[in-house]
Amino acid sequence: METLSPLNTATAATAKTGGAREKLSADYDSFLTLLVAQVSNQDPLEPMDSTAFVSQLAQLTQVEQSITSNETLDKISSQLSTSGARSDVMLLGRDVLVPSDQVALRDGSARFSYALDGAASKVSARILGEDGVELRRIDNLPIGGETRHEVVWDGRDSEGLPVPSGNFRVEITALDAEDEPVFHSTYASGVVERVAFRDGWPMLGLDTGAEVSPDSVISVR
Repeated sequence: METLSPLNTATAATAKTGGAREKLSADYDSFLTLLVAQVSNQDPLEPMDSTAFVSQLAQLTQVEQSITSNETLDKISSQLSTSGARSDVMLLGRDVLVPSDQVALRDGSARFSYALDGAASKVSARILGEDGVELRRIDNLPIGGETRHEVVWDGRDSEGLPVPSGNFRVEITALDAEDEPVFHSTYASGVVERVAFRDGWPMLGLDTGAEVSPDSVISVR
């Protein structure tokens, strides 16, 4: 699917309303030409009924008002999008905390966090490689609900060997006393490397490989 920046989106909207205004102008010209022709050729003893022309003129006026309103909304939308894009660009190079299961191992450590909807009886985290293979399992994590718990991975695998830097996925498992899953959310930090646009909406590309909406950013460092 083709992606549009706010500028391209605004340009497309402007082109659309511009085309509508050109058609309206042509309709006005045709209307006036027809009106002049009929007035010039009417029988003075039996003047024509102007009701139809008044009705058509009212319709053309309504269309013009609608086009003007759309042009105004397009301008407002363009200004808001451009302002938002400038704010998002300011996040480039910053470390942001977002809802994500993608973590980056840098300088021998990686941080992530999770929040449980309710208390659990046991919580563990699995560190998975790009191929989905488990590299490390961290057990006995905090079980309290309705708070965010931070976890630090020391960058070592299940054998205690250091893992090369890279991007990995975290899988949290939380179970209650009946071994039923407890709903949870996973969070991770990442450095904003780029701002992309998907269907006209900005998205932040992180060094972890995740792509998130600016609205989902929880904190910035």
